[in-house]
Amino acid sequence: MTLTSFEVGAVLFDMDGTLVDSTPIVERTWTRWALERHLDPQAVLAFAHGRPTADTVRMAAPELDAATEAARLLVEEELDPTPTPIIPGALDAVLIADRYARWAVITSASRKLATLRLTMGGYPKPPILISADDVLKGKPDPEGFLRAIAELGVAAQDSVVFEDTPAGL
Repeated sequence: MTLTSFEVGAVLFDMDGTLVDSTPIVERTWTRWALERHLDPQAVLAFAHGRPTADTVRMAAPELDAATEAARLLVEEELDPTPTPIIPGALDAVLIADRYARWAVITSASRKLATLRLTMGGYPKPPILISADDVLKGKPDPEGFLRAIAELGVAAQDSVVFEDTPAGL
């Protein structure tokens, strides 16, 4: 096995699915919501991962008030007592980034939910946390990543991103 090393100016981490495994909570919440709205849960889940909640609501049920629905869904997720285990190796990656590079977390979750999940996972406080509350356009728009590198003072080409969903890519 050949190892290659390279220098980066910043490391950008997605949160859900990259740092913590919130899949059971996310899927349970969206499935319940879809069934209550007489929607196909699998169809909703097919595009829900990695997107801001309000964007998913708009895509699944444009006739509903996305802000109201998203607020309710976020409260459900925040109050869900299900643990969100860390992704194997992710804490080590963050600790290395924390020691050797600038780093940030860019997530489609709310700031409150992101802070809760990161704290419960034992992660250090990110120097920069860009949440769904901080952007006008959520993933797949690059606004969150561009804002993070601007705040870190690093060029995009000098950054590496850890992301797990097509919407985030």
